[in-house]
Amino acid sequence: MNTPSQHANRHPFLRKIESVALFELSDAERAALEALPMQLAQIEAYQDIVREGDRPGRSFTLISGIASTYKTTRAGKRQVMSYHVPGDVPDFQSLHLQTLDISIATVSPCRVGFVQHDAVRALLRAQPRLSEVFWRATLIDAAVVREWMLNTGRREAYARMAHLFCELVMRLGAVGLAPELSCELPMTQPELADALGITPVHVNRTIRDLKAAGLIALRSRRLTVLDWDGLVSAAEFDPTYLHLRR
Repeated sequence: MNTPSQHANRHPFLRKIESVALFELSDAERAALEALPMQLAQIEAYQDIVREGDRPGRSFTLISGIASTYKTTRAGKRQVMSYHVPGDVPDFQSLHLQTLDISIATVSPCRVGFVQHDAVRALLRAQPRLSEVFWRATLIDAAVVREWMLNTGRREAYARMAHLFCELVMRLGAVGLAPELSCELPMTQPELADALGITPVHVNRTIRDLKAAGLIALRSRRLTVLDWDGLVSAAEFDPTYLHLRR
Protein backbone atom coordinates (compact mmCIF):
# COMPACT_ATOMS: atom_id res chain seq x y z
CA MET A 1 0.00 0.00 0.00
CA ASN A 2 1.27 3.51 -0.82
CA THR A 3 1.82 5.83 2.11
CA PRO A 4 0.81 9.54 1.85
CA SER A 5 4.46 10.54 1.54
CA GLN A 6 4.99 8.05 -1.30
CA HIS A 7 1.89 9.41 -3.04
CA ALA A 8 3.14 13.01 -2.70
CA ASN A 9 6.52 12.10 -4.19
CA ARG A 10 5.02 10.59 -7.34
CA HIS A 11 5.22 12.36 -10.68
CA PRO A 12 2.27 14.81 -10.98
CA PHE A 13 1.03 12.96 -14.07
CA LEU A 14 0.87 9.68 -12.16
CA ARG A 15 -0.82 11.36 -9.18
CA LYS A 16 -3.46 12.80 -11.53
CA ILE A 17 -4.12 9.44 -13.16
CA GLU A 18 -4.47 7.81 -9.74
CA SER A 19 -6.86 10.56 -8.60
CA VAL A 20 -9.37 9.84 -11.38
CA ALA A 21 -8.94 6.09 -12.01
CA LEU A 22 -11.79 3.92 -10.77
CA PHE A 23 -9.38 1.10 -9.91
CA GLU A 24 -6.00 0.70 -8.29
CA LEU A 25 -3.25 0.84 -10.89
CA SER A 26 -1.13 -2.29 -11.16
CA ASP A 27 2.63 -2.11 -10.79
CA ALA A 28 2.93 -2.75 -14.54
CA GLU A 29 0.57 0.12 -15.33
CA ARG A 30 2.44 2.51 -13.06
CA ALA A 31 5.76 1.45 -14.56
CA ALA A 32 4.42 1.96 -18.09
CA LEU A 33 3.21 5.46 -17.26
CA GLU A 34 6.50 6.36 -15.61
CA ALA A 35 8.40 5.02 -18.63
CA LEU A 36 6.62 7.22 -21.17
CA PRO A 37 9.32 9.08 -23.13
CA MET A 38 8.88 12.78 -22.36
CA GLN A 39 10.64 15.72 -23.92
CA LEU A 40 10.87 18.21 -21.05
CA ALA A 41 10.62 21.95 -21.60
CA GLN A 42 10.53 25.01 -19.36
CA ILE A 43 8.17 27.69 -20.66
CA GLU A 44 7.85 31.21 -19.27
CA ALA A 45 4.54 32.73 -18.16
CA TYR A 46 1.97 33.86 -20.73
CA GLN A 47 3.39 31.89 -23.63
CA ASP A 48 1.31 29.70 -25.92
CA ILE A 49 2.10 26.01 -25.65
CA VAL A 50 -0.23 25.11 -28.53
CA ARG A 51 -2.40 27.37 -30.68
CA GLU A 52 -5.79 27.06 -32.29
CA GLY A 53 -5.30 25.62 -35.78
CA ASP A 54 -2.21 23.59 -34.84
CA ARG A 55 -2.00 19.98 -36.03
CA PRO A 56 0.29 18.51 -33.34
CA GLY A 57 1.84 15.07 -33.40
CA ARG A 58 2.30 15.08 -29.65
CA SER A 59 0.45 15.89 -26.43
CA PHE A 60 1.84 17.30 -23.21
CA THR A 61 1.41 16.91 -19.49
CA LEU A 62 1.84 19.80 -17.09
CA ILE A 63 4.56 19.00 -14.56
CA SER A 64 4.58 22.29 -12.65
CA GLY A 65 2.82 25.63 -12.88
CA ILE A 66 -0.64 26.65 -14.05
CA ALA A 67 -1.88 26.81 -17.65
CA SER A 68 -5.15 27.89 -19.25
CA THR A 69 -7.24 26.88 -22.24
CA TYR A 70 -8.67 29.86 -24.07
CA LYS A 71 -10.33 31.09 -27.24
CA THR A 72 -10.34 34.57 -28.75
CA THR A 73 -12.70 36.55 -30.94
CA ARG A 74 -11.55 38.16 -34.16
CA ALA A 75 -11.40 41.43 -32.25
CA GLY A 76 -8.90 39.86 -29.84
CA LYS A 77 -11.20 39.45 -26.84
CA ARG A 78 -10.16 36.41 -24.86
CA GLN A 79 -12.23 33.91 -22.89
CA VAL A 80 -10.43 31.49 -20.58
CA MET A 81 -12.29 28.17 -20.72
CA SER A 82 -10.48 26.33 -17.91
CA TYR A 83 -7.30 26.21 -15.86
CA HIS A 84 -4.92 23.27 -15.78
CA VAL A 85 -2.89 22.04 -12.83
CA PRO A 86 0.14 19.73 -12.61
CA GLY A 87 -0.66 16.25 -13.85
CA ASP A 88 -3.23 17.41 -16.42
CA VAL A 89 -2.94 16.53 -20.11
CA PRO A 90 -4.73 19.59 -21.49
CA ASP A 91 -4.48 18.72 -25.20
CA PHE A 92 -5.14 14.98 -25.08
CA GLN A 93 -7.93 15.48 -27.64
CA SER A 94 -5.23 16.10 -30.25
CA LEU A 95 -4.62 12.33 -30.20
CA HIS A 96 -7.94 11.96 -32.05
CA LEU A 97 -8.73 15.44 -33.44
CA GLN A 98 -6.31 16.44 -36.17
CA THR A 99 -6.74 20.21 -35.80
CA LEU A 100 -6.89 22.01 -32.44
CA ASP A 101 -9.84 24.35 -31.92
CA ILE A 102 -8.38 25.84 -28.72
CA SER A 103 -5.20 27.51 -27.56
CA ILE A 104 -3.38 26.60 -24.34
CA ALA A 105 -1.03 29.04 -22.65
CA THR A 106 1.05 29.19 -19.50
CA VAL A 107 -0.25 31.38 -16.69
CA SER A 108 2.88 30.99 -14.57
CA PRO A 109 6.29 29.61 -15.56
CA CYS A 110 5.57 25.98 -16.40
CA ARG A 111 7.51 22.79 -16.83
CA VAL A 112 5.87 20.51 -19.36
CA GLY A 113 6.54 17.06 -20.75
CA PHE A 114 5.75 16.42 -24.41
CA VAL A 115 4.91 12.86 -25.45
CA GLN A 116 4.63 11.78 -29.09
CA HIS A 117 1.21 10.43 -30.04
CA ASP A 118 2.77 7.20 -31.29
CA ALA A 119 4.15 6.57 -27.79
CA VAL A 120 0.72 7.22 -26.24
CA ARG A 121 -0.95 4.82 -28.67
CA ALA A 122 1.66 2.17 -27.90
CA LEU A 123 1.04 2.63 -24.17
CA LEU A 124 -2.71 2.21 -24.55
CA ARG A 125 -2.29 -0.91 -26.69
CA ALA A 126 0.09 -2.45 -24.13
CA GLN A 127 -2.00 -1.43 -21.11
CA PRO A 128 -5.63 -1.39 -22.32
CA ARG A 129 -7.10 -0.55 -18.90
CA LEU A 130 -5.36 2.83 -19.11
CA SER A 131 -7.56 3.69 -22.11
CA GLU A 132 -10.49 3.79 -19.66
CA VAL A 133 -8.60 6.20 -17.40
CA PHE A 134 -7.60 8.56 -20.21
CA TRP A 135 -11.15 8.49 -21.57
CA ARG A 136 -12.50 9.25 -18.10
CA ALA A 137 -10.02 12.13 -17.66
CA THR A 138 -11.15 13.60 -20.99
CA LEU A 139 -14.82 13.37 -19.96
CA ILE A 140 -13.96 15.12 -16.69
CA ASP A 141 -12.32 17.94 -18.67
CA ALA A 142 -15.59 18.33 -20.56
CA ALA A 143 -17.52 18.36 -17.27
CA VAL A 144 -15.29 21.18 -16.02
CA VAL A 145 -16.04 23.25 -19.12
CA ARG A 146 -19.79 22.71 -18.61
CA GLU A 147 -19.51 23.88 -15.00
CA TRP A 148 -17.55 26.95 -16.13
CA MET A 149 -20.33 27.76 -18.63
CA LEU A 150 -22.84 27.76 -15.77
CA ASN A 151 -20.48 29.72 -13.55
CA THR A 152 -19.84 32.56 -16.00
CA GLY A 153 -23.34 32.55 -17.45
CA ARG A 154 -25.58 32.39 -14.39
CA ARG A 155 -23.72 33.12 -11.15
CA GLU A 156 -22.99 36.57 -9.78
CA ALA A 157 -19.36 37.69 -9.67
CA TYR A 158 -18.98 36.93 -5.95
CA ALA A 159 -20.15 33.33 -6.42
CA ARG A 160 -18.13 32.95 -9.65
CA MET A 161 -14.87 33.78 -7.96
CA ALA A 162 -15.66 31.72 -4.87
CA HIS A 163 -16.43 28.77 -7.16
CA LEU A 164 -13.17 29.16 -9.06
CA PHE A 165 -11.20 29.26 -5.81
CA CYS A 166 -12.98 26.13 -4.51
CA GLU A 167 -12.22 24.29 -7.74
CA LEU A 168 -8.55 25.25 -7.81
CA VAL A 169 -7.97 24.27 -4.19
CA MET A 170 -9.71 20.93 -4.66
CA ARG A 171 -7.95 20.07 -7.94
CA LEU A 172 -4.53 21.09 -6.61
CA GLY A 173 -5.25 19.22 -3.39
CA ALA A 174 -5.95 16.05 -5.39
CA VAL A 175 -2.34 16.08 -6.60
CA GLY A 176 -0.85 17.12 -3.26
CA LEU A 177 -0.35 20.83 -4.03
CA ALA A 178 -2.81 22.53 -1.69
CA PRO A 179 -1.73 21.71 1.86
CA GLU A 180 -4.06 23.12 4.52
CA LEU A 181 -6.31 24.63 1.83
CA SER A 182 -3.52 26.89 0.58
CA CYS A 183 -2.12 27.09 -2.95
CA GLU A 184 -0.30 29.33 -5.38
CA LEU A 185 -2.56 31.73 -7.31
CA PRO A 186 -0.40 33.19 -10.10
CA MET A 187 -3.26 34.74 -12.11
CA THR A 188 -3.27 38.51 -12.54
CA GLN A 189 -6.51 40.43 -12.19
CA PRO A 190 -6.88 40.77 -16.00
CA GLU A 191 -6.32 37.01 -16.29
CA LEU A 192 -9.05 36.33 -13.71
CA ALA A 193 -11.29 38.80 -15.55
CA ASP A 194 -10.90 36.76 -18.75
CA ALA A 195 -11.82 33.60 -16.84
CA LEU A 196 -14.82 35.02 -15.00
CA GLY A 197 -16.28 37.31 -17.64
CA ILE A 198 -15.99 40.47 -15.55
CA THR A 199 -13.71 43.51 -15.60
CA PRO A 200 -10.37 43.67 -13.75
CA VAL A 201 -11.86 46.39 -11.52
CA HIS A 202 -14.71 44.04 -10.62
CA VAL A 203 -12.17 41.29 -9.90
CA ASN A 204 -10.39 43.57 -7.43
CA ARG A 205 -13.64 44.49 -5.72
CA THR A 206 -14.80 40.87 -5.50
CA ILE A 207 -11.53 39.70 -3.97
CA ARG A 208 -11.84 42.46 -1.37
CA ASP A 209 -15.38 41.28 -0.57
CA LEU A 210 -14.28 37.67 -0.14
CA LYS A 211 -11.48 38.80 2.16
CA ALA A 212 -13.83 41.04 4.15
CA ALA A 213 -16.20 38.10 4.64
CA GLY A 214 -13.34 36.14 6.22
CA LEU A 215 -13.48 33.44 3.54
CA ILE A 216 -9.99 33.81 2.04
CA ALA A 217 -6.59 35.39 2.44
CA LEU A 218 -4.56 36.36 -0.61
CA ARG A 219 -0.98 37.48 -0.12
CA SER A 220 1.99 37.39 -2.50
CA ARG A 221 -0.06 35.43 -5.02
CA ARG A 222 -0.87 32.71 -2.50
CA LEU A 223 -4.50 31.84 -1.80
CA THR A 224 -5.49 30.45 1.59
CA VAL A 225 -9.06 29.42 2.32
CA LEU A 226 -9.93 30.50 5.85
CA ASP A 227 -13.52 29.24 5.89
CA TRP A 228 -14.02 26.30 3.53
CA ASP A 229 -17.67 25.74 4.39
CA GLY A 230 -18.40 29.43 3.95
CA LEU A 231 -16.62 29.56 0.59
CA VAL A 232 -18.47 26.44 -0.59
CA SER A 233 -21.78 28.02 0.43
CA ALA A 234 -21.00 31.31 -1.30
CA ALA A 235 -20.04 29.44 -4.47
CA GLU A 236 -22.85 26.87 -4.45
CA PHE A 237 -19.93 24.52 -5.01
CA ASP A 238 -20.66 20.84 -5.60
CA PRO A 239 -17.47 18.93 -6.51
CA THR A 240 -19.35 16.09 -8.23
CA TYR A 241 -18.34 17.42 -11.66
CA LEU A 242 -14.64 16.89 -10.81
CA HIS A 243 -15.28 13.15 -10.33
CA LEU A 244 -12.25 12.77 -8.06
CA ARG A 245 -11.82 9.34 -6.58
CA ARG A 246 -9.48 10.65 -3.86
